[in-house]
Amino acid sequence: MSVSEPSEAATSGSATIVLFHSVCGLRPAVREAADRLRAAGHEVIVPDLFDGRTADSVAEGMEIKDGIGKEELLKRAVAAVAPYSDRGLVYAGFSFGGSIAQNLALADEKTSGLLLLHGTSDIAEGAAADDLPVQLHVADPDPYEPHDWLNAWYLQMRRAGADVEIFRYAGAGHLYTDSGLPDYDEEAAERTWRVALGFLAGL
Repeated sequence: MSVSEPSEAATSGSATIVLFHSVCGLRPAVREAADRLRAAGHEVIVPDLFDGRTADSVAEGMEIKDGIGKEELLKRAVAAVAPYSDRGLVYAGFSFGGSIAQNLALADEKTSGLLLLHGTSDIAEGAAADDLPVQLHVADPDPYEPHDWLNAWYLQMRRAGADVEIFRYAGAGHLYTDSGLPDYDEEAAERTWRVALGFLAGL
């Protein structure tokens, strides 16, 4: 597993963000997203949980993910963030990466925020996220994040104590922020980044 190190020290008032790629791997769009966040003054760590492997579709990416295994991927994610765990990290991720980010954020008492793009995860019984700022951006409808699931997820996060916002984008594809995939929706992607950057600036 490789990790893209922050290019420079974080500026005053900025966040230290760990950004996890989708099931399609560390594609150029993920690096572009990291650059966009850095341009806004944030420090960004970008783990490569797939060791350089990428996919051009969710189905192909699922094969990579399943071949590595959920437990191993979580171990890689934990190892990637360990050197920065004293900073009060903001966890962020795309789709599958969002599920990884959520799991780590809820297990880290110092978490400063959680930004989810296209994906969520199960919430363990008794999970606590007291006043944790959480923002989710998701297509509407999204075959991987159906309305019933999102409604239940929202209620569970609120019960855990999180401060949750959900933004839905009608007609967009699942991974609509990746300009190299068929799901890409430029208008939805730009709206997402405008809102997300405002969220991060307020942490």
